[in-house]
Amino acid sequence: MSVLLVEDDESIAIVITAALEAEGFDVVRCDSIAERDRLLASREFAVLVTDVMLTDGDGIETLGRVTAAHPRLPVVILSAQNTLDTAVRASDTGAFEYFPKPFDIDELARTVRQAAGASAPSPALDGEGAGEGLPLVGRSAAMQAVYRMITRVLRNDLTVLILGESGTGKELVAEAIHQLGHRRAGPFVAVNTAAIPADLIESELFGHERGAFTGAVARHIGKFEQAAGGTLFLDEIGDMPMQAQTRLLRALQSGTIRRVGGREEVRIDARIIAATNKDLEPMIAAGQFREDLYYRLAVVPVHLPPLRDRADDIEALARHFLVQAAGEGLPRRFLTAEAVDVLRRQPWKGNVRELRNFIYRLALLAREEQVDAAALEPLLASARADEPAAPADSGEPGDGLAGAVAHWLADKRPAPGTIYDAALAAFEAPLFAEVLKTTGGNQLRAAQMLGINRNTLRKRLGELAIDPELYHLR
Repeated sequence: MSVLLVEDDESIAIVITAALEAEGFDVVRCDSIAERDRLLASREFAVLVTDVMLTDGDGIETLGRVTAAHPRLPVVILSAQNTLDTAVRASDTGAFEYFPKPFDIDELARTVRQAAGASAPSPALDGEGAGEGLPLVGRSAAMQAVYRMITRVLRNDLTVLILGESGTGKELVAEAIHQLGHRRAGPFVAVNTAAIPADLIESELFGHERGAFTGAVARHIGKFEQAAGGTLFLDEIGDMPMQAQTRLLRALQSGTIRRVGGREEVRIDARIIAATNKDLEPMIAAGQFREDLYYRLAVVPVHLPPLRDRADDIEALARHFLVQAAGEGLPRRFLTAEAVDVLRRQPWKGNVRELRNFIYRLALLAREEQVDAAALEPLLASARADEPAAPADSGEPGDGLAGAVAHWLADKRPAPGTIYDAALAAFEAPLFAEVLKTTGGNQLRAAQMLGINRNTLRKRLGELAIDPELYHLR
């Protein structure tokens, strides 16, 4: 089915088009009343989605002739003129729905689907969160600002630096830029630079030739070349060693790379998106991060807000994760209004990742389909009890579980296996849980961090009934 979109704001039109195409619609877009009328006269559309203030007039004032010629055509009106008068005028036209800007893009997509008479959401899920048009959830002002920044970089290859605390969904923003941008047909290659040993990071990023070093028995194609035609996402860029920073800067400046041990210059054909949970400016001042690299990466900085600054999104996120959990085989659950209020009052220090993990635990352990505030309390208490104790504030990472992980993350990495051996007797289960949180459920990176074999980690996770999927931020 086809939808006619009349919108003269390029960034808004891109996002709406992507959301409606994700719903299976063929979207035809124009930016004027004259072009709207020409298209309506030449072909049939299932729905008309139109802005009010257009380049050649008022979209509402001219809708009369549209409805006269096409009485069965549903009309969805968008407007930045968020006044009572505009809402009344939209209602008087008999429009199917009216959305003041900024609006929830997923709600708009569902409304267009309903207007077109398409299949309703699955009754098993009551439609909550169904048919998400974008990989991001939230309608808060803070997230609307993020959406606008995303739309501004979709049609170019400017380097983007995503800044935000752990668990805020930085990789999801990178994926959204890739999926909605002009490189979406190419690969999306993500690499956590903090999880790669310092002596291997150049080989992983740039590749190496056979014989470049001991163990290099064949040519290896690095992440830059793997991402050709698509997007390379460099996560935790603040943990990259200085030598690798220098080579990365040279690659960005020249637009070429050279494999380790090679002589051939290979042209870069990938969009670069980087992310970090660290404040890079103090690191620059301390000589821990190159200032020139920072400015190369932060051509377009995107600041992702912590969950505490977007509490209005907690309900939508929680319901989204409940639907996601049900789709993955967990029991379906519903939250009462009082339960949502309890969730809003939680600190969520781990941000969206922590909320998602909790919602999955809730879906698994709640006794009733309808979850009220009273049922949340023991689950929240259990979650708080599982949090690792913070190390003593000595200026250095402490001993024990939190200290071991902190040592690794601070690049004070002990020899492989010592984290695992030291924590095994008393802390094995919470150690695995903490490392899985850090790696977002990636078992390969978790095994590397622990210094153990991946198969050993999988075996112990099974024996301890730890599901790594519960720690994966989608």
